[in-house]
Amino acid sequence: MRLHQSPASPFVRKVVVVLKETGQEGDVALVTATGTPVNPDAMPVALNPLGKIPTLERDDGPALYDSRVICRYLDDRAGGKLYPAGPRLWETLTLEATADGISDAAVLMRYETAVRPADRQWPDWLDGQWAKIARSLDALESRWISHLSGPLDIGQIAVGCALGYLDFRHAARDWRSGRPALAGWYAAFATRPSMAATAPV
Repeated sequence: MRLHQSPASPFVRKVVVVLKETGQEGDVALVTATGTPVNPDAMPVALNPLGKIPTLERDDGPALYDSRVICRYLDDRAGGKLYPAGPRLWETLTLEATADGISDAAVLMRYETAVRPADRQWPDWLDGQWAKIARSLDALESRWISHLSGPLDIGQIAVGCALGYLDFRHAARDWRSGRPALAGWYAAFATRPSMAATAPV
């Protein structure tokens, strides 16, 4: 299999962490893809009409996307370790959706400042994206620490990758301020070998 990816993407990182945690690294070749919504030429548009990464190219079926589909596929392929049974599954999937929403907003902020011409940037829109992130971080701090501290699942991986991306692209926003429990959880989670090996640089 081939994973079309960029190591800076929090969504790609989530997939690569899953590969490492499920022992499937050797089954997938990493193929670098670069581009933006306004310049998708180097993105895998023939495999994924959305022109987004990650995209997983398979030999036995159509390419898979987005990260949630890929991670679920890889976990199933490895025998199912990261998606718990019963009521906890719905918590796990909601936590993953929250983390992916943080990453979505953070990537949009990055595009606004790195791709859009300076004279066309909209500060209020940037603040609106950060407000979504801040509300989500507050929810993680107040509602989700017990789940984050439980057995490893895809929700934890997604949150770890989202927080790592905030450090990578938006460190000046200081997401840790006022969120000591979340900051403490992340400090420990970031030391997992799968996380340490995939930290964006």
